[in-house]
Amino acid sequence: MAAAIHPATAQMLRNFRYDHLPAHLQEASKPFHDLAHQLAETLTGPEVTKALDDLWKAKNWAVVAASNTAPEVSS
Repeated sequence: MAAAIHPATAQMLRNFRYDHLPAHLQEASKPFHDLAHQLAETLTGPEVTKALDDLWKAKNWAVVAASNTAPEVSS
C-alpha cells in the first residue's frame, strides 16, 4: 500500500523533474526521478525527505557529469 506523501516530500519531488533538460541529460536524470518517486510512495517519516535531499544532490552531480561528457554540437 502506498504511503501518504507529506507536503514537504511532495515539494521536494518537484526537484526531480527532468522534462526541461536536453535529451542526453534526461537520460542521466530520469533514474533519480523514478527512484525518488518510488521512495516517496513507499516510505514515511522525516528520513524520507533527508534521503530525497541526498538523492537530489547525487542527481545534480550525475547531470553535471553527463553534461561534461556529452559530445559537442558543431555549429
